[in-house]
Amino acid sequence: MIAPDRPALEPPVSSRWIASLLRPAPDSSVADNLRRGKPAWADAVHLLWSGWVFFTPIFGTGYTLRWLWLTLLTYPVFLALYARLLLAPRHHGPRYALAMVAMGLSLLPWYPAGISYFIFGCVMLRVCRETGIWRYLVQLLVLNALFVGIALWVGYPWQLVVWIPSMGLIIGIIVNVESINKDRDAALQLSQEEVRRLAATAERERIGRDLHDLLGHTLSLITLKLELSRKLFDRDPEASRREVTEAEAIARQALAEVRSAVTGIRASDLAAELASARLLLECQHVHLHYAPPPPMPPEVERGLSLVLREAATNIARHAQAHQAWIRFEQEGRSLLMEIRDDGRGGVQADGNGLGGMRERVTALHGTLVVQSVKGEGTCVTARVPLPAATAAVAALPADLPAAPSLPAGGPA
Repeated sequence: MIAPDRPALEPPVSSRWIASLLRPAPDSSVADNLRRGKPAWADAVHLLWSGWVFFTPIFGTGYTLRWLWLTLLTYPVFLALYARLLLAPRHHGPRYALAMVAMGLSLLPWYPAGISYFIFGCVMLRVCRETGIWRYLVQLLVLNALFVGIALWVGYPWQLVVWIPSMGLIIGIIVNVESINKDRDAALQLSQEEVRRLAATAERERIGRDLHDLLGHTLSLITLKLELSRKLFDRDPEASRREVTEAEAIARQALAEVRSAVTGIRASDLAAELASARLLLECQHVHLHYAPPPPMPPEVERGLSLVLREAATNIARHAQAHQAWIRFEQEGRSLLMEIRDDGRGGVQADGNGLGGMRERVTALHGTLVVQSVKGEGTCVTARVPLPAATAAVAALPADLPAAPSLPAGGPA
């Protein structure tokens, strides 16, 4: 006899409640770390600063029984508030940060170590709230004025009354400026990924249209020619051969058109990289001028795309430029790509970026030259050889269809 299935045991209510508390909200700091490939609790490293809770008695009255009991009561509450601040939605974050501030201020008369809770709350207030930096500074000044008033009323030494607000302001501004920059970098990365995705989607649609336009009519015509040749094979061999010859000519013409279209398809990655570079530099207030790239083999195009990406990243991060130029030039059986900016220059040695660019160009059997005069910008020139077939494609007659490309990003 088969025993009836037993219902699965549900976890107790307390376990489900704890699991719901530890589940990160979609817009929480923990979820943001997971999206960026970081450990979920990467921000927990900042808890090391809470070690001052245990060091503060050394500079005061020493370790007393009152300090021990207040630490045992308040430190777990502080950890719970910090965890909730990282796990909760961003718009709920201020309540936990202000709770840290309130706990630190309320403990001032009896527990100087609680100053660490106050500083943590002040620093985390802006991190978890989508407000402007100036509004955060006003909030920080108000909270520190409140601290000064309570500290003077309790009788704290004036050195501490001056030092704590100053430290809170400095740490808060540094941490929150870094947070703003991190958010901007993340938004910029999403924008670049969106540009690449849209460029890939547009290219797939163009490939579909090109193949339909190039091959649909041509293959139908070849089919009709061959069917007619088969019917004429016994009655009129000469006409049958003529139809086969015409079908062969149509097939050769279709092959040339497909090769021309493929040349345009192969240039799509570099064209998308140019559009992405323009977006990256425009976000850094650097205007980019460039012209469409010429036809090239796919392996050359992939290598130059990566070189271009690294060069644009270097300009955005280090050059402090106002304008940049990207130029392509085909000289016989070699292709030149020049990337130039009007930044500070002065590059003396290869870092990781330039080293990677040089390796990629060397893998293409080419050369990379970097000219960087201090105060006159930097010019990176990559020259790679092209096979004879590519040079021949570039020299096709004008009546053949040209490979489509993205419009120029600005005046050359």
